Amino acid sequence: MQQLINGISLGSIYALLALGYTMVYGIIKLLNFAHGDVYMLGAFWGYFVINYWHFNFIFALISTMAITALVGVIIEFLAYRPLRHAPRVAALITAIGVSYFLENGMSYLYGASARSFPQVIKQHNYHVAGISISNIQIIILGTAIFLMVALQFVIKQTKMGKAMRAVANDPDAAQLVGINPNHVISFTFAIGSALAGAGGVLIGLYYNSIDPLMGMTPGIKAFVAAVVGGIGSIPGASIGGFLIGILETATQAVGLSAYKDAAVYVVLIIILLVLPSGIFGKNKKEKV
Repeated sequence: MQQLINGISLGSIYALLALGYTMVYGIIKLLNFAHGDVYMLGAFWGYFVINYWHFNFIFALISTMAITALVGVIIEFLAYRPLRHAPRVAALITAIGVSYFLENGMSYLYGASARSFPQVIKQHNYHVAGISISNIQIIILGTAIFLMVALQFVIKQTKMGKAMRAVANDPDAAQLVGINPNHVISFTFAIGSALAGAGGVLIGLYYNSIDPLMGMTPGIKAFVAAVVGGIGSIPGASIGGFLIGILETATQAVGLSAYKDAAVYVVLIIILLVLPSGIFGKNKKEKV
C-alpha cells in the first residue's frame, strides 16, 4: 500500500506529461519529443521565481504554466509549423533537435549540475494504518487531478474545445466551417506545455532536485504512458500515467530498482504486441 501511494503520486506527474503528448498527437499526428524538456524548463522557472522573487507555491505554479505555455506556442510556430505539410519524419527529427537544443542550452546557461529545488511548502508526514503520506504527495495528487478535470472541461464544454475536437477529427472540414487550424494547434501546444510546466514544479517539490537533463527519461516514460492508454485519448493518457508510476514504484518495491526504466519499456513492447491501439485507443482504418 505504501508503494501504491508513492506510485500514484509519481504517476500523476507522468499523467500531466502524457496529456501533452496525446493532445498534440491527436491534433497534428506529431510526436513532440521536446515535450519533456518543456517540463524541465518549468522546473527551472519554478526554481527561479521561488528562490529570487519569493513566490509562494500557487503563484509559482501559475507563472510557470503561463511561461511554458508561451514556450510551447513559440516552439510550434518556429519549429513545427513550417514543416506541417512535410513528411512526418522531418517533423520527428526536428522535435528531437528542439529537445537537444533546450537541454544543451540550459546546460550552457546554468551548468549541468543538479540544483536543490526550494521547498516552498514545509513537509509533514501523516501516518494512517501503517502507511506514511506526506502533505507534498497530497498536494501533487490534488493539483494533478484538478488540472486534468479542468482540461476535460475545456475540451468538452468550451468553444475552443469543440474546435480542437473538430480539427483532430477532420482539419480540412473544420477549416471549411470557419475554424482556424493554426489558432487551434497553437492553443493545443499552449495547454499541453502548461501541463508539462506544472509537472516540472511538482516534481521539484517531490524529489527536491532539478537539472537540465531531467526531462529526458520522464518524457519518454510519459510517451509510453500515452501509448499504453491509447495515444490521442485524454482519459487514456491519464490512466496510462498512473499505471506507469505504479509500475515504477512496484519494481523498486521488489528490489529491482536498477530495472525500473527497463520495466516501463517492456510494458511498451507488450502493449504494442497485444493491444497496439492502447487501452482506450480505437482502431482506425486508413485508405492507402
